[in-house]
Amino acid sequence: MRIALVSLAAVAAVAAATPAFADEARIGATTGVIWDAHNSDATAGVEAGYDYDLGNTGAFIGVEGSATKVLASNNRVSWGAGGRIGFKVLPQSKLYAMSEWQSKNCKYCNSAVAVGAGWQQNFTNRYYGKVEYQHLLIGDNTPDADVGLVGVGVKF
Repeated sequence: MRIALVSLAAVAAVAAATPAFADEARIGATTGVIWDAHNSDATAGVEAGYDYDLGNTGAFIGVEGSATKVLASNNRVSWGAGGRIGFKVLPQSKLYAMSEWQSKNCKYCNSAVAVGAGWQQNFTNRYYGKVEYQHLLIGDNTPDADVGLVGVGVKF
């Protein structure tokens, strides 16, 4: 039930975005670690998104798609779709909350909904770095997991 509610909230946030305040498209690469009570593994992935400014408030809302691979045997690419909402807290920095549905990453795994937060820091007008924490709500009596990511990207 909580996965359905979080998914619904993410869809509502994405649907509220209007392209009239278009800000920036971005693509990036991420790496990090995923862990639960029993295991931890490295991850690597790519992402693409688009952020919309919400007027002169400093707030923004964005959509994002991702492909992430847990770097362990018998895992496949997990595809994700979701959104983020946040504020430009400094002229070159964004603080945001995110939610994303993710496909299952192995044959007998479950899909998940990620909820989390992150910080994106511009290095230049075009290049950025980010750190992000995600908590994966998996369901079906499967233990939840946590993900810590770092990434770099380019804006258009």
